[in-house]
Amino acid sequence: MTAEPLDQGIVVDPRELIRARQMRDDLSKFLSQYRFGMREIETKMLILREDFENDHAYNPIENVETRLKSVDSIVDKVTRRGIEPDLESVRRNILDIAGVRVTCSFVTDAYRMFNQLRMQDDVQVREIKDYIANPKANGYKSLHAIVDVPVFLSTGKIRVPVEVQFRTIAMDFWASLEHKTYYKYDKQVPSRILESLRDAAITASELDERMERIHREIHGSDSTPVRPLSLVEDDEGEARLA
Repeated sequence: MTAEPLDQGIVVDPRELIRARQMRDDLSKFLSQYRFGMREIETKMLILREDFENDHAYNPIENVETRLKSVDSIVDKVTRRGIEPDLESVRRNILDIAGVRVTCSFVTDAYRMFNQLRMQDDVQVREIKDYIANPKANGYKSLHAIVDVPVFLSTGKIRVPVEVQFRTIAMDFWASLEHKTYYKYDKQVPSRILESLRDAAITASELDERMERIHREIHGSDSTPVRPLSLVEDDEGEARLA
């Protein structure tokens, strides 16, 4: 087997080209699985939104967005966490490659829509981080859940982890501003701006409470008390909501 010359005069072993193409194809197939899982969750949330609106004449979901991590982002995370650079290790250790963000009208809706999703027979909850009931120190609020969803391929069924974030409009606006601020200052944000962001987070939370109170007065409905969500293992070692 002879080497092939490139335009720049560099000679490449054809076996290396074959290996590189195989790696490209494997990575493309790997990411496609997460894209399919992401679409499954997106479809489920859109169906829930339409069905809820038909039954209750009310739309609890304002927007559904999807995001698939780029190869560079995955590589950065693999490097930071010291994960073995192979696809199976990435599959086991990185659970947020596929992401769906569900922006809801009110806090109660965020919990309601999460519960509607988790009660579906083919959805398994693997991890929950409830930053609504327990905000981060910087003021960030959102409900994060890692769920497994089945994807049916030509080679059979696989289960794909998808990170689903539930938040209100106010939470989403604040998170977007905070992200842009950290990008602008290359993560070296002045303390005075950090303090302003924390104050804005409090204001956003108060706005959520006020708007939901008005909504309840108009529609005469009661809100379920907000409580932290977490996973525990039952006697058989299965994860369940606490």
